[in-house]
Amino acid sequence: MEDAIIISADLHCHSTMSDGVLAPEDVARRAHANGVTLWALTDHDILDGVPAARAQAQALGMGFIAGVEISVTWAGHTVHIVGLNVDDAHTGLVEGLRSIREGRSGRAEEMGRRLDAMGVENSYQGALSYVSNPALISRTHFARYLVEKGYCANFPEVFKRYLGEDSPGYVPMQWSSLEQAVNWILQAGGRAVIAHPGRYNYTPVQFGALFDQFRELGGEAIEVVTGSHAPHQYSEYAEVARHYGFLASCGSDFHSPDENRLDLGRLPAMPADLTPVWHDWIQI
Repeated sequence: MEDAIIISADLHCHSTMSDGVLAPEDVARRAHANGVTLWALTDHDILDGVPAARAQAQALGMGFIAGVEISVTWAGHTVHIVGLNVDDAHTGLVEGLRSIREGRSGRAEEMGRRLDAMGVENSYQGALSYVSNPALISRTHFARYLVEKGYCANFPEVFKRYLGEDSPGYVPMQWSSLEQAVNWILQAGGRAVIAHPGRYNYTPVQFGALFDQFRELGGEAIEVVTGSHAPHQYSEYAEVARHYGFLASCGSDFHSPDENRLDLGRLPAMPADLTPVWHDWIQI
């Protein structure tokens, strides 16, 4: 479809407001330099970077969509729901995000205690040294410290040995419900997207239930082409989009120039028969 050809979209990335390493303005500049024409900043559970990101995107003449990536607990695992084209000042969304951020500090302290017990020295303070925004500390900050200190060679090893959901350093967290997350997004005028579905450890039956419930709640899209999917998963989730009638989204899931499989704006094209998530956004 013509939209998918003429628009270079990257609708999932992170800044120093959550667990990225570049300030919102610098993420905007990198996206623009890499040829992105429609861009969304989607920090974890916070919208504070959106105003600066929007201003820089507008200064560069790049289309901008306000976004956020919301942490959800569903069937015992964490799922991420991206909200796109939201009103970043909407009280319900802002307050909802604040409510799920409140437990992050306590969780991080417990992760630090568990990692210390596993022989990692000063893990909590080490993770804090990577935190730019005191309102949000995540496993990514611990992962950077573990790689820096030589406990692991890379992020996949960190999550396999220390911080993945089946690893001893992982601390479960009760995030928002799927219903809450989708409702916050819809009330803020946005569109709800299941982020990188290929990352979740669900059975086929559970995946079917997730997609069904998401659609029933008003969710409309899934990420098909994303830096968090292996290339063979692009066609797999394109087929999911066709089967459920979902719109298709795409995003690098960029955090850092040194940590990501794909850079901003370096995504392959989505299958031409899918309807892109931005297809009816007149302002772009």
